[in-house]
Amino acid sequence: MISLEKKKILVTGGGGFLGSFVVKKLIERGVPRANISIPNFGEYDLRKLEDCKKVVGNSEIVIHLAANTGGAGYHEGRPGELFYDNITMNVFMMEAVRGTAVEKYVSIGSATVYPESAPVPYKEDYLWTGYPQKLNAPYSFAKLMQLVQGQAYRTQYGLNAIHLMLVNMYGPGDKFDLLNGYVIPALIRKIDKAKGNKGDFIDVWGTGKATREFLYVEDAAEGIVLATEKYDKPDPVNIGSGMEISIKDLVELICRLMEFKGRIRWDSSRPDGQLRRALDISRAKSEFGFEAITSLEEGLGETIRWWREEGYKEYKEN
Repeated sequence: MISLEKKKILVTGGGGFLGSFVVKKLIERGVPRANISIPNFGEYDLRKLEDCKKVVGNSEIVIHLAANTGGAGYHEGRPGELFYDNITMNVFMMEAVRGTAVEKYVSIGSATVYPESAPVPYKEDYLWTGYPQKLNAPYSFAKLMQLVQGQAYRTQYGLNAIHLMLVNMYGPGDKFDLLNGYVIPALIRKIDKAKGNKGDFIDVWGTGKATREFLYVEDAAEGIVLATEKYDKPDPVNIGSGMEISIKDLVELICRLMEFKGRIRWDSSRPDGQLRRALDISRAKSEFGFEAITSLEEGLGETIRWWREEGYKEYKEN
């Protein structure tokens, strides 16, 4: 187990949605804020090796959260950009730590890497049994190569690299973009907009039949920090909530929590994406004691409250 209190820790993406919660968890563990480095992406471009070397500096722990990602519409329109940006950031960040004082490197992957044909819930052993869902494949392979690189660098260079694969996250501070955001924040904003305009319906992509697993962002951050402290093996680890829900049931739940009584109009011309996506989370529990503690309804309530009190200020209607 690594004691983090006196370590110099680099958190790429530390100013973002997930990163802000990871930084909060580190500070709660006793890490001085002065020991946590968060790169300014106006100053550094992590798609350049020389910039990655600069941000690594004298860090002892690297938690690499920075990524280019978004909701289904974002992935549909930017497959080349998502592949290039993510694979270059990931390759160069890990290369930048080689031969430095970095004691541990934590890379973050995605549940989208699992083959579309794999049995649900996904176990880590299913990773290489087929091809991911095509919509997300460019992003998914860019993320998965972190696992390959980390295992290779562990073997040749002795780098203690670990790889965590997360399901869809949500919570306060998420991206509430109607076109490019993830399903939960986009739905919250869409319903809020309909209520404000006294609308009697909302339009939702797909048929509602697809299922997903959602993880509250604070639980995700706790899982990442626990793994940073306690996990040192080359095998990848799923981080999730263990709760699977259909998009139809999710939409109805958010409507109920937001007291929206209008119609839900399903746009079946738009893709459902992968029909099921949920993780087997037993390895995280057995290896470093992680279990999500926030129920979906509780987490949605907190997210809706944050949007109403703070989040809407960041967005302007077109």
